[in-house]
Amino acid sequence: MDPPLVARMREELERNADPEIQESSQRFFKEGLLCYGMKTKTANDIGKKYWKEVKNHPKVEIYALCEELFSSGYQEEIQIASNWTYALSGKYDRDDIFLFRHWIDTSITNWAACDTFCNHTVGDFMEHYPECVEELRDWTQSENRWMRRAAAVSLIVPAKRGKFLEESIAIADLLLTDPDDLVQKGYGWLLKEVSREHTKEVFSYVMENKRRMPRTALRYAIELMPEELKAEAMQKDW
Repeated sequence: MDPPLVARMREELERNADPEIQESSQRFFKEGLLCYGMKTKTANDIGKKYWKEVKNHPKVEIYALCEELFSSGYQEEIQIASNWTYALSGKYDRDDIFLFRHWIDTSITNWAACDTFCNHTVGDFMEHYPECVEELRDWTQSENRWMRRAAAVSLIVPAKRGKFLEESIAIADLLLTDPDDLVQKGYGWLLKEVSREHTKEVFSYVMENKRRMPRTALRYAIELMPEELKAEAMQKDW
């Protein structure tokens, strides 16, 4: 692997940095944000340029580069690493989930990075290895808010296509009373996507649990439902 590759890519990211975008991005995230400051498309285009150099290398070497990018903490580098891991779809091994977990637990520090990586790479992995959904249940018990959000948002894309109904409900159950609003939004979003193909089941779940479900999660969960169901779900009966 060409050692200067990441250094060359970082130089290009720095050349494209916009102080105004950097400042506005840092203000946008309450958690704070380490970033160069550029439009998402600009970072994606830079990532695609360097992907051409690495795409034919062994997966272990690409993962090593991704480790370097994830560990930097820079939003754009994490975005590029997430795109690269997703581009390896079809080449995942079952044990890759432990590396993915490591990256989430040690490098993800905001909802955008969490969703970019988990919606695509982890979600795609779960479709290839559905038995590994059990791993997501463990994530719901983590002290790390991003691991708990990841447990839900990793099933977003498959859920849109009607997959993982029972597993999604189980994860929502485990996160039901989580005090973190970004975790609540994560599992509420998952329930919303599940409702595209399973409206009845999600509505029943919401009605059964709405006394304990935070209103933030509830509103997300029912967003796509018919107005009459929304009204019934939002009605206070206590």
